[in-house]
Amino acid sequence: MELKDKLLASFMAFEEKIDTHSELHEVRSNAIKNFENKGFPTKKEEAWKYTSLNAILKNDFSVFPKKDNAIEFKDVKKYFLHEIDTYKVVFIDGIFSSFLSSTTHEGLDICLMSSALTKPKYKMVIDNYFNQIASKEESLTSLNTAFSLEGAYINIPKSKVVDKPIEIIYFSTGNEAALMVQPRNLVIVGENAHVQIVERHQSLNSNPVLTNSVTEIFAQKRAIVDYYKVQNDVQTANLIDNTYIAQKQESRVAVHTFSFGGNITRNNLNFYHQGERIDSTLKGITIIGDKQHVDHYTLVQHATPNCESHQNYKTILHDSSTGVFNGKIFVEKEAQKTDAFQQNNNILIGDKATINAKPQLEIFADDVKCSHGCTIGQLDESAMFYMQQRGIPKKEAKALLMYAFTSEVTNSVKIPELKAKIARIIADKLGVNMGFDL
Repeated sequence: MELKDKLLASFMAFEEKIDTHSELHEVRSNAIKNFENKGFPTKKEEAWKYTSLNAILKNDFSVFPKKDNAIEFKDVKKYFLHEIDTYKVVFIDGIFSSFLSSTTHEGLDICLMSSALTKPKYKMVIDNYFNQIASKEESLTSLNTAFSLEGAYINIPKSKVVDKPIEIIYFSTGNEAALMVQPRNLVIVGENAHVQIVERHQSLNSNPVLTNSVTEIFAQKRAIVDYYKVQNDVQTANLIDNTYIAQKQESRVAVHTFSFGGNITRNNLNFYHQGERIDSTLKGITIIGDKQHVDHYTLVQHATPNCESHQNYKTILHDSSTGVFNGKIFVEKEAQKTDAFQQNNNILIGDKATINAKPQLEIFADDVKCSHGCTIGQLDESAMFYMQQRGIPKKEAKALLMYAFTSEVTNSVKIPELKAKIARIIADKLGVNMGFDL
């Protein structure tokens, strides 16, 4: 049975199990109908022109985990920011792990989506926020909405500065021959509140995994959100990450995406402005090799005056790997005084690596400052020669140049321990000891 047919056949049993009388019944039903009509995206669609899911969909994925699998903390400690204390929300094969999680807090509302979607005390919040900015047309987002049940629910109250980062980690044990999981996250950050969040999806063995994740983030007036995605999974893991962000006036949201592992990774990142003097930051580093594939699809919709957005994506491709960058800045007629910047720089190591870049500007306002740029090339031979003339071996010189290439993005990470962790991963990916304890 094809995966699409398996999902459609499973939907009725899934909804009956949770509650067909729920007010979310209509939301789920409309979502599964959209997925049924559209199916999985193909390369015939412009937005998916360079990314094919055909090879992934041949796997016989289990769409629900069959058992709750325990994991010892010592076996997964390296995936956490263990250098500092954090709030932890951990899932194993899509099921919440109270043993690995640490959500004890004062003045915060960190819980599970399954609780938020079913308990009466969350009804008003769910009615106001759940599925409000997630696309109703995009088929994989619709699929996630139809099956949405578990994930992280984070509601930061007004004027609260969260005292430590929140980690959201999804582990796949590989106890299933092949598994599909669909986490759903909802993050609401109140007026003048500030939060730092680190998200990671990690497989623990080489059995195929397909993760179709959706995250909705709402930043209220003057809220500050720093969101970090660490994607360094094994090469049999596939991730489709759909993130939607709504910002109110004077809010500041930054999303950093670090893509180092996995088989096929697709990041859909969408920002929507809903007030003046908003600041949006989108930054990413991709370092891949072999036949890995990473696709960044970004949208910033400037709908209000006096707002800024800054995009900066760095890509290093080895071997026969493929990168895709499709960044779109949309400036509506009312969005005067917009300042929007987009930069995509790519280095190809070898003759078989491929990059497909498509920066886009659509501007309907006449008083704006917008720019975009894209570069594709190889390492600077003159710089390599200069460093070798001063006694730096070729391998180290090459790594230093590539490390410097990524530093503009890593330097903007605001959690020192995470910045150090990312630096170690980059050094490891570049195959050289840069003085870090790997």
